[in-house]
Amino acid sequence: MSWRFIACTALFITCLLTANVTAAKLISVGGLTLSAGIVIFPVSYILGDVLTEVWGYGAARRVIWLAFGCNVLMVAAIWAGGALRPAPFWKGQAAYEEILGQAPRILIASLTAYLLGEFANAYVLARLKIATAGRWLWVRTIGSTVAGEGLDSLVFVALAFAGTVSAGALVQIVVNQWLVKVAYEAVATPLTYAAVGWLKARERLDTFDLHTDFNPLKLS
Repeated sequence: MSWRFIACTALFITCLLTANVTAAKLISVGGLTLSAGIVIFPVSYILGDVLTEVWGYGAARRVIWLAFGCNVLMVAAIWAGGALRPAPFWKGQAAYEEILGQAPRILIASLTAYLLGEFANAYVLARLKIATAGRWLWVRTIGSTVAGEGLDSLVFVALAFAGTVSAGALVQIVVNQWLVKVAYEAVATPLTYAAVGWLKARERLDTFDLHTDFNPLKLS
């Protein structure tokens, strides 16, 4: 693979890990309460679109699993760091645990939602590319985001908060996050067009997944 593919992969993983760290902070945007991860997490979906559009579903699938492994490694390292006894003069243990420590339920919800959402995003984009004969990129990028981000938001909120807040509140949280993420993707469409056009020209590649096995567990 080229350095451009490696760069897109590195950016994808960086966005995912950064979003998971910054997600601990809650922010208010236009009257909506959102996780600070919203600043960078949708970029991972944009990069996922670029990877699938240029290099195909198979390449995107490998990147999704690589990022998953990196995320698990980061979580393990953070847990190990928190479990070690702090130096007597260090007063940041409580802050470390509050910001970086994740409850097992939240962690499982996050990892599950990530896998389902990213694979749905890549699958829908690849299928739409075939259905549209490579035309109307905006239909593919926004359509795949509607499916992927919708599934991600639904699964995460349901697994993380079901039973702790009312059903109405759960629905509101899912819808708010979903709409904001889709709007983010729509606004970024010109940048996505520019990135995809530049990469296709430099890579001399425009992959159509006509004979691809879409099994998410198949890495070869």
